[in-house]
Amino acid sequence: FTCRANLTEKDRLEDDDYNPFDNRDPNGSSSGGALAHLLKSSLGTGILAMPMAFHNAGLVFGSVMTLIVGFLCTHCVHILVKTSHNICRDAKVPALGFAETAEKVFEYGPKGIRRYANFAKQFVDISLMATYYAAACVYMVFIATSFHDVINYDAGLKWDVRIYIALTVIPCLLIGQIRNLKWLVPFSFMANVFIVVTFAITLYYMFDEPLVYSDKPLLAPAAHIPLFFATVIFAMEGIGVVMPVENSMRKPQQFLGCPGVLNTAMITVVLLYAVIGFFGYVRFGEEVRGSITLNLPEGDWLADCAKLLMAVAILFTYGLQFYVPNEVLWRKIQHKFKPEKHNMTQILLRTGIILVSGGIAAGIPNLEPFISLVGAVFFSLLGIFVPSFVETVYLWPDRLGWGKWKLIKNILLGIFAILALIAGAAASIDEMINPKTED
Repeated sequence: FTCRANLTEKDRLEDDDYNPFDNRDPNGSSSGGALAHLLKSSLGTGILAMPMAFHNAGLVFGSVMTLIVGFLCTHCVHILVKTSHNICRDAKVPALGFAETAEKVFEYGPKGIRRYANFAKQFVDISLMATYYAAACVYMVFIATSFHDVINYDAGLKWDVRIYIALTVIPCLLIGQIRNLKWLVPFSFMANVFIVVTFAITLYYMFDEPLVYSDKPLLAPAAHIPLFFATVIFAMEGIGVVMPVENSMRKPQQFLGCPGVLNTAMITVVLLYAVIGFFGYVRFGEEVRGSITLNLPEGDWLADCAKLLMAVAILFTYGLQFYVPNEVLWRKIQHKFKPEKHNMTQILLRTGIILVSGGIAAGIPNLEPFISLVGAVFFSLLGIFVPSFVETVYLWPDRLGWGKWKLIKNILLGIFAILALIAGAAASIDEMINPKTED
């Protein structure tokens, strides 16, 4: 008995001595590089949708709740990364992805749920794939809508947006076949340049006329509030990018903390989103659309440049958006095919998925409710519900804080995520079925 006790104590000391940070790749990315990746992943179609979010919330409610939702999203990322660090220490591994973190938490958790470890991993993997594929559909709709507005007006055409979606599928088929990240780097670089130029032009048009506040409601009708939450969650959540970025850092201890990479990135993102959302809605009011670039004057060459540059930037970003879920999917199914058929299988698989995505985009060509639907269903589930649930499992049963306040906090987060999912999805689907009439 004494011998066993000594061995157990020794093992515990060895566990405590293991530091996953010491076993990371010394050639990993710097904290500045990690910050740049997080900012880039957040400054896309989401920030352009923020004026529409404020339209569904009102000026005061939108401003306050944008900060609150930003805090909640940041907190959920924080607890996910912290739980991942802790379980890495327990499992003696240097780094874990999102799905692997969920798996290990269940594997090392209470005995009654350990058998669900593989289910937890598969659930997160499948949810991540669904999230990225759905976001890729949103990208297609955004690209097609931008070209539709510019070309139809300037050329005097009356083509339906679905025709542009079909045309958008063609370059997506090409860029979607890229399987090496290094070949996507030039596209990402050009996309960043185009996005910066577009933001500058958009800000010029936002403030080129006196802003009128008096006719904007401080609080929107209650029926619109779910669409606000769904859009903001879509805009802010980058949960699929967080763990790969953190895992690539050579000093991951600088990811959390104060100020830390995460806090710096999220404070910047939330403030930018609040400013763009607030002033974008004040500038364009009831006419605001799913992307503020679509509100820029028609026929104006500078505005047309902004719309087309943003469309091309999103097209270039599509390759990276499409790369992530395909890597996950291919790891799951590649063993079912002979090695000599891997290349052709990948080509056919990627082609089929892009064609299906184009079909879904053509079926839901209205950008505003599409963004809200993706945010409500996928990002609320992955970005809020899963991190809070995973932390609860890891801390169960005796590390939940005084009065089990962490359990209560995570239950409230879970309830908020489920309510955002149900209410946001219902409101989005209703708007798809009964779209607002446009002049």
